[in-house]
Amino acid sequence: MAKHRLERINELLKREMGDLLRREIHFDAQLVTVQHVDVTPDLKNAHVFMSVIGTEKQRKGVMSLLRTRCPHLQFLLSRRVIMKYTPHLHFKLDEGIERGTRIINLMDELHLLPKNEEPGVEGSDLPTAPPLP
Repeated sequence: MAKHRLERINELLKREMGDLLRREIHFDAQLVTVQHVDVTPDLKNAHVFMSVIGTEKQRKGVMSLLRTRCPHLQFLLSRRVIMKYTPHLHFKLDEGIERGTRIINLMDELHLLPKNEEPGVEGSDLPTAPPLP
C-alpha cells in the first residue's frame, strides 16, 4: 500500500514541478523536462531528475539555475501540493536521453542502422499490431 502511495506522490510532484518550471523559469536550453521524481519514504526529500537538451554549457546553466531557485520552487510547490512536509528538492541531471541520442547518431555515422529500417518505420523487423477488424 505504501509503495503505491509513493508512486502517486512521485507522479503528482513530477506533474506539479513540470508546470512550475514552465511558468516560473526561462531556460536557455532547447528543452528542459522533468523526467522522474523519487521521494524518500519519509517524504522529506525529493530527487528531481531533469533532462536537458542543449550544449554542455546550457546543461550546467540549467542545473545551476535550478539549484539557485530551489528554495523559491520549494515554497511554490508547498502552496500547490498540501503535505505534512514539503520535500526538500534535490535536482539531478538525467543523461539517459542524451546518451541514447548520441548512440543512435554514432550508429548512423558508422552505417550500422539500415536506412529503411529505422525504429518505428514501417517495414522494420519489429512486431506490429494486427489490423483492426
